[in-house]
Amino acid sequence: MAEGAGGYEVRKVQLTGGATYTISLPKAWVVENSIQAKNPLRIDWRPSGALRITPLDMFENKYQRAIFSCKEINFDSLHDHLMGAYISGADEIIITNITSNNKQYQAEIRRFLKNTRGFEIITEDNNTMRMVCLLNSGEMPLYASLNRMYSQLVSLMRDILLVFDGEGIELIEDVAEREADVDAMLYLVERQVRVALDSHLVASSLKVSRHQALEYSNLARSLERMMDHAFQIGTYLLEFEMPNLSPDSAPLCAIPQWLEALKELMINIRTKQSTRIESARNELKQAQGLLESHEEELMKSKKKAATILFEFKLSESLRRQCAYARDFGEILLNLKVNDEMFARRTNEE
Repeated sequence: MAEGAGGYEVRKVQLTGGATYTISLPKAWVVENSIQAKNPLRIDWRPSGALRITPLDMFENKYQRAIFSCKEINFDSLHDHLMGAYISGADEIIITNITSNNKQYQAEIRRFLKNTRGFEIITEDNNTMRMVCLLNSGEMPLYASLNRMYSQLVSLMRDILLVFDGEGIELIEDVAEREADVDAMLYLVERQVRVALDSHLVASSLKVSRHQALEYSNLARSLERMMDHAFQIGTYLLEFEMPNLSPDSAPLCAIPQWLEALKELMINIRTKQSTRIESARNELKQAQGLLESHEEELMKSKKKAATILFEFKLSESLRRQCAYARDFGEILLNLKVNDEMFARRTNEE
């Protein structure tokens, strides 16, 4: 007999009244969830054929709290602990033993609040700080978070292209803020996915299955990695003298090709058309090949060393963006195949 979560047991179906099939509930489960006679239970018929039984108020009453003491955690690891609690789905974070003259801990807390979405300081007294998340994990669709990341990424790359074309460098002076916003959205997606894995009710409100939620997390990670390289390119432009490069030749000619392919892939998050996904991935593969050839030519070039180094770093970042965009397309194909498997299984039943 199963004694707790993770165990299982076999029970026989009973026929009562000649027309009703019943099965008894495990007593340990009933006691743990405080189930009383006539309490309503939610029954979900899963695509796999399994039935899931859940008390209606289970997740309404679930509240997760994390408590950290500055006496036990060094200031240089406090941010990591806070981020771990945030991504794990903590609704409330309490930090104790904060000395008023310790600016290092205060700085790490401000950094955490800047890098996340939804958490606010509610109370701060007696060397204790209490932060609460005001954002419900099921309120913001995962697609909306991905779209925000995509918008920041492509707007920065378009601005970078304009700078190469003669626009003022001030156009990308906020590159660090844009990159930080994409990081924050990635953390939010990872938090939502983690909560969705624990709560099928959150997954239902997000309108995704748990498998889809995991793949959305992978999509967000691909966008964040592309943004890392966009940030590097922007930093090159801000810190080093920009050589004269033609927008119609490598490596810059790969940017419009990458932008168009990524746009096509973003559209197919919803439409999931295999031919269009594969077409975009092939375009990206061609761009990768072009950039690889350009890097080989640079190694033989007689240009100034500084120019060669700048072009090589630019080309490498663009090539890696193409690689991550191809990974993005592969994830979309995984989502499509999984959806078709469930649809076929449902039709067969």
